[in-house]
Amino acid sequence: MYHKTLETRIAVYRFDELNGEYQALINKAKEQVEKSYVPYSNFHVGAAVLLDNGEVVAGCNQENAAYPSGLCAERVTMFYANAQYPDVPVRALAIAGWTGGHFLKQPITPCGACRQVLLETETRFGQNIQVLLYGTECVYVLERASDLLPLCFVRDSLDG
Repeated sequence: MYHKTLETRIAVYRFDELNGEYQALINKAKEQVEKSYVPYSNFHVGAAVLLDNGEVVAGCNQENAAYPSGLCAERVTMFYANAQYPDVPVRALAIAGWTGGHFLKQPITPCGACRQVLLETETRFGQNIQVLLYGTECVYVLERASDLLPLCFVRDSLDG
């Protein structure tokens, strides 16, 4: 027997320490919370992706009375980006959460299903997606989406 250690490195920034491009991407995600449809949870999430061609695509979470029928902001955004620009890799993703009349103090992280979709997109294009998780007190920056999902299931896993 032996032990394996998995490690995720997260850079922690103040918002004003980020470059202008990333500040703008986070601001786009923050704008999206106003468009969320969340009558059940009242938990608003906005997301925005920066594509390699410079386009920014944004989205927000959408709930449904039949709970499994709703969709998280990250998947809404990623699926829309992949549908509109199917051959353009995603360079970065920003996520912001809002509840109780204010943005969250600590960064919000994607759910497991969203992490899997981010990983699939990263794998699909063979290019890391930087992930920016916004909180009013700090912003977490991960160099790649796969850092969110260690021991992940990817296409190669299907080959046995």
